Amino acid sequence: MMTHAIIFAPIGQASRAEQIVTRLANAIMTGLLQAHEQLPNEAELAKMLGVSHITVREALNTLRAKELIYTSRGRHGGSFVCDNIESRAHNYHPLNLLSSDYLLDLGEMHCAILAHSARLAAKRMSETEQLTFTSFIDDFEQATTAESRAQADMRCLLFLSASSQSARLANSELTLQTEWASFIALLYGDDTLHQQCVQHYRRLMEALSQQCTEAAAKAVSELILFLAEHLVDCKLNTTASKSGRML
Repeated sequence: MMTHAIIFAPIGQASRAEQIVTRLANAIMTGLLQAHEQLPNEAELAKMLGVSHITVREALNTLRAKELIYTSRGRHGGSFVCDNIESRAHNYHPLNLLSSDYLLDLGEMHCAILAHSARLAAKRMSETEQLTFTSFIDDFEQATTAESRAQADMRCLLFLSASSQSARLANSELTLQTEWASFIALLYGDDTLHQQCVQHYRRLMEALSQQCTEAAAKAVSELILFLAEHLVDCKLNTTASKSGRML
């Protein structure tokens, strides 16, 4: 599954255990990893994430301490996602530790990657690839849950970057999705926002089919900035809600 390929993509160099905790906690809190879903075992995680077994064990211990995962022993044992995550959502909400400036900067970085990807894709995308991208947009429109919408959105953006025929752009988008995808899942429970994003994608597809490079870049930039602004609103609402409960 593409979502899991993103979640378990190799980790960077700095604070590796902390990065694993953040990535998996974000995926759990946003529903990309669901209640009682089994995580890969320690050896598999170490290989997938490109870290040592000790680093994986440290991260899993932290997630257990946060009551985001639990461990079962025996023949069918392993580490599993806890249920009733909602009761702890505001303590470990993915947006709580991020500033609004950080989210906007993340959106701008995403725009830079995807805008240039769209320019190149407008010139290089074949008719067959255009049909495939259209089918991916159709899947996105027909998705009914926040998780399935986030997954379909991720697939569209990764396909767009791959259609640029630039390995560097495609790899940059893949790396960025490890952070972006879990945040976007927070937004896609909103049916109105989802339909607005569908319209952004339709405008992007129209520009690609007409090989209009700047129109394609503009369409995808407007989509990403639209989502980034809603992420900031979501963060502010979450912060306000948390402050209200503390009074």
